[in-house]
Amino acid sequence: MPLPAAEWRASVEFERRLVHASGTLFPVPYLLGWVSWTETAAFLALGVATVGLLEYLRLVAGLDHAVYRHLTREYESDSVAGYALYMVGTTAVAVAAVPALAIPGMTPTLAVPAIWMVSLGDPVSGALGDNAATESKRPTAWIAMFLVSLGLALLFTVPAFGSRVGVAVALAGAVPAAVADGLPPIIRGVAVDDNLTISPAAAVGMLLAVSVLV
Repeated sequence: MPLPAAEWRASVEFERRLVHASGTLFPVPYLLGWVSWTETAAFLALGVATVGLLEYLRLVAGLDHAVYRHLTREYESDSVAGYALYMVGTTAVAVAAVPALAIPGMTPTLAVPAIWMVSLGDPVSGALGDNAATESKRPTAWIAMFLVSLGLALLFTVPAFGSRVGVAVALAGAVPAAVADGLPPIIRGVAVDDNLTISPAAAVGMLLAVSVLV
């Protein structure tokens, strides 16, 4: 028996937030010293390939797979779904921090909190506001996203750069993360999903701060 619309939406939102939070685990093996960051990025890249196949099967082949039914909203029926964009955004940040790429200043110290900002911050802000994809979030959601993002970044930036610079770098990541979460850019009438933009925006902000202050 199908769930009523309100119950179905609540179920989808809960499951989406669980998936968001599960992304927090991606960097944990690296932080525990079990794998290298290069291996972490490779694992995430494999995840992108997997969700890419799922989205191809859904959008092109017409296969209504279980991941789609449980993790997508109505407006994603004919476009790439948020869970796939989530993987793309986090993987882009992870790959940018791979040592072999030699991007000056970009390290796992910046990549991990940037990834956690979308995995933990976005579900918190999402729970505080109910908005359409093209609408700005409520002020409480902006504030919550900023505070969660700042707290996550400080865990890494202060030990790495010291109190003064560490706080500045953390702020440089938390502000764009909150903006990306709260004010989705609109391109040709289509909102760019914050699952795609939060992690890269935070990483770029912190990287710019590091390049200036360190």
